[in-house]
Amino acid sequence: MTFSLAKFKDFWKNRTVRIVAVCIAALLLLLAAYKVFAGGCSSKKESYTPTEREERLILLLGEIEGVKEVKAMVTEEGGVPVGAVIVFEGEDGFLTRMRLTDVTAAALNIDRKAVVVYASA
Repeated sequence: MTFSLAKFKDFWKNRTVRIVAVCIAALLLLLAAYKVFAGGCSSKKESYTPTEREERLILLLGEIEGVKEVKAMVTEEGGVPVGAVIVFEGEDGFLTRMRLTDVTAAALNIDRKAVVVYASA
């Protein structure tokens, strides 16, 4: 089976063939755009590396009674901590949250109001 330019031109003259080719090209373009813009979102979540300050805080908070696992994010302005978000797994109660808040505020030398604590789902 050989392909010649004349046979291709005759084949391409068919309107249905052109419509199908354009639809396939559009589908491939949409798939490529999805891979580039939406496909990388899940890997970014896993690629976050905590700072040294956050690592030390995580180790400290992990020692609190009722806390099994903890994640911390420290917000900074000019290299100075101004706030923190703590997400923990374990016993979700008022005392656990209060302890996490107090220890975080003391360790970072920030106001207790700048610390937000959430229990993991």
